[in-house]
Amino acid sequence: MKRPTPRFPTPTATLGRMAALILPIAFALPAALARPADAQVGRNQGLLNPNLASAEELAALPQLDAADADAIIAARPHLSVADLDTLLRQHLDPAAMGSIYTRLWLPLDLNHSTEAEMLLIPGVGGRMQHEFEEYRPYIALAQFRREIGKYVDGTEVARLEQYVFVPIDLNTATEEEIRSIPGVGDRMLREFQEYRPYQALAQFEREIGKYVDDDELARLKRYVTVR
Repeated sequence: MKRPTPRFPTPTATLGRMAALILPIAFALPAALARPADAQVGRNQGLLNPNLASAEELAALPQLDAADADAIIAARPHLSVADLDTLLRQHLDPAAMGSIYTRLWLPLDLNHSTEAEMLLIPGVGGRMQHEFEEYRPYIALAQFRREIGKYVDGTEVARLEQYVFVPIDLNTATEEEIRSIPGVGDRMLREFQEYRPYQALAQFEREIGKYVDDDELARLKRYVTVR
């Protein structure tokens, strides 16, 4: 009896099967590397947020008194560090202004903040301000840690990151990223996720505006984007 001739896969067929296995992995890797690793608002080490702190918490700061606290609350929502700084300079003397941002701060958008705003971060001078700007646009806070970590140690990176944030993508943000937005709890987390996919920020304003007033909506909008 004639033995059947063994059938070996042709080089073309073998390459085709290898490509079928490798290509999905190759395409997945860039997406995985680009995916933010964790929260997009820097981990807070005790800074009070001027939009969320109570009158008692504000007045307890050594730089502020009850009248200063009332002025901060009356001006809510604070939507830019520049505007907050202008307000504080109307109420505080130079000595208090020299130390207030070690205790009170509005997180700064790494991609859209001005040079003057970045220089208000305690310990940030011209050189570090330049490094902050050099790596724009930031897609993740992990990128900020990696790049700024080239110039300062881990302790200083951790101190600096509490002053900054990278806007989260409403369509891809993880629960941890959404929760990192100051003042966002379980209920608002669900509302953020419920209306996915977002086509534009106008949709976010319309849907989330069902649950919060205009001031709170403006406060939340600082931290989000639609890519």
